[in-house]
Amino acid sequence: MFKEFERRYGSQVPRVRGDFTPYWEDGAGSSAAETTINRQAAERMVQTETLWAMLNPADYPAEQFNQAWRNVILYDEHTWGAHCSISQPESDFTKAQWKIKQAFALNADLQSRNLLHNALAGHRAAEKKVTAMDVFNTSSWTRTDLVILPKDMEVPGDVVRDSEGKAVKSQRLSTGELAFLAAEIEPFSAGRFTFEAGRAAETGSATAKDAELSNGTILLTINKATGAAESLKLRQQNIELVDGETGLGLNDYFYVSGRDPTEPQRNGPAKIIVKESGPLVASLLVESDAPGCNKLVREFRIIDGIDRVDIISVIDKKNIYEQEAVHLAFPFKVPDGVMRMDIPWAVIRPETDQLAGACKNYFTVQRWVDVSNADYGVTLAVPDAPLIEVGAITNDPRGGTVGWIKNITPSTILYSYVMNNYWETNYKAGQEGPTVFRYSIEPHRSFDSGRAARFGTEQSQPLIAVAVDNKTPAPDSVMKVEPASIIVTAFRPSEDGRDWIVRLFNTSDQAGKATVTWSKTKPDAVWLSNLAEEKIDKAAGPIEVAAYDFVTLRASLSGK
Repeated sequence: MFKEFERRYGSQVPRVRGDFTPYWEDGAGSSAAETTINRQAAERMVQTETLWAMLNPADYPAEQFNQAWRNVILYDEHTWGAHCSISQPESDFTKAQWKIKQAFALNADLQSRNLLHNALAGHRAAEKKVTAMDVFNTSSWTRTDLVILPKDMEVPGDVVRDSEGKAVKSQRLSTGELAFLAAEIEPFSAGRFTFEAGRAAETGSATAKDAELSNGTILLTINKATGAAESLKLRQQNIELVDGETGLGLNDYFYVSGRDPTEPQRNGPAKIIVKESGPLVASLLVESDAPGCNKLVREFRIIDGIDRVDIISVIDKKNIYEQEAVHLAFPFKVPDGVMRMDIPWAVIRPETDQLAGACKNYFTVQRWVDVSNADYGVTLAVPDAPLIEVGAITNDPRGGTVGWIKNITPSTILYSYVMNNYWETNYKAGQEGPTVFRYSIEPHRSFDSGRAARFGTEQSQPLIAVAVDNKTPAPDSVMKVEPASIIVTAFRPSEDGRDWIVRLFNTSDQAGKATVTWSKTKPDAVWLSNLAEEKIDKAAGPIEVAAYDFVTLRASLSGK
């Protein structure tokens, strides 16, 4: 039928290009805690599949992964709960339906954690006292980042050394946790670190004082009234990245009671204390009373040697059935800046890259949003909160107080739209208890889509640390991929456990050619494959990957 349709009318059918941004996804903000849990479970699953490929592909539990992915998908699926969730939130029927929906996220979380534990089981040391640890990088590029060990982990002391015996930066945190810097961990490998008696290395430039954080490169200042960051400066270039003229700050709290967003309420006076004083990790803890909340707690953190700011917001929500919403502002100062958003298999600019009729009141992003001009900009990673508003708080228009936006004025201000209960059916009528929303901000030079993609992935898929026997060799790098604009988004065993499946993604709007360099364990052959893991054609030489496209490879480990 379609062939005949194309034969008759194909030349008359107009061709359009762009993102048809959806109108339904704001409902995910009605159960923000479970949405966060599910997003983290999905990211953990991707990393866990990689660990199975690195450590034990032959025993890959494909069916267990399928069950876990099924739960991830069924939580994300649109049908949320009872038809009377809003009108009868306390009815047994409503509660029973919600428990079914909630269970998809909770089960996915438990399954992903069990699969991660089992992936590392053969590599983990049995001794209670930890003298050595491997830090796994499940990404296709070299990474440096902070590792934080639980306070109940028994180690000989706070001195941490790398595989060459060199002391690395470490710090015992106020929480009792031990933090250290794992530097230059190669792609798909693990770095070995050992622990010795003694105090943590007192080196580093991260400091916290009064309402300021600094690490020599970044200077962050908290507004003592609002508790938001009123200034973020690159010290060497003397560039201010917060638009103070808006009256907003980074991670500024706004509560909308009802649907009309024209007069949102702000939090009460801020109490600022130094949580971590440095020299490796420095952070400020900001506590406030806030409308709609039992308490609002925000932590701003910087790390020596890493040019980013981490923000951890804990919103302890009151259970309110009247319509409401919570928004966190991020007013970036980037003159002539262009906003770009990470969506599945593409990057879009609001308005410019949207189809006519697309939703513009809010956007659903995958891992990051970027605001850049020709010289510099910032990337904001949003691992827990997928909804973004551009320029102003907009809300769901239902009810006649706010209309659907037809056009967006370019802006470098965005809001993280974290919670709501605006739907008349299915979604939850209220939310209660603490929910954690994490953000990371990385200043940078001109926009690089590959760098933004890597940064977003790093905040969603952290380095993974596991206690080991120091006599066991640390896993070498499995493979490297060039150029940097092409990354691996999936590396896992095949369903039958015989081969590796590798998915390459071109993060650029320009076509590229990927070179995959294998290390000690070289496949017998590499095939172009498809989503059914079938061998299509042998891959010879650099692999062509179109702009924002992906290519799947099947690397044979079986000699066939």
